[in-house]
Amino acid sequence: MKFFQEKKRWGFLGLPFTFTRYLIKDEMITVQEGFLNRKENDCYMYKVQDVELRTSLWERAFKLGTVVCYTGDTTNRELQLVHIRNAKQIKDFILEASEQARLKRRTINMVDIGTGDVEEAED
Repeated sequence: MKFFQEKKRWGFLGLPFTFTRYLIKDEMITVQEGFLNRKENDCYMYKVQDVELRTSLWERAFKLGTVVCYTGDTTNRELQLVHIRNAKQIKDFILEASEQARLKRRTINMVDIGTGDVEEAED
């Protein structure tokens, strides 16, 4: 079982002086936030529909990136892993793990592409 554990970092110098931690496993992504008041949010891998890697000029300078997961989760449709190291490897891992989780659960993503070919019933 492969997993990643990362901390949200400052955009400046890539220092991990925040209280946000990301745990990415084969079955689930967990985001833990806060120091005094803690908040934990989970998203199952099979709910991840698409993954995007965003890197600004500053992030590239400090070898950081932001991974955005578009999910079918009700609490967080756009799960962002902000200013993390190894962003490309994490994005690729999430893509592969989400596909494997969907195959394991025998679920598929259906997207309405809006072709407009719906016929109306005539009276």
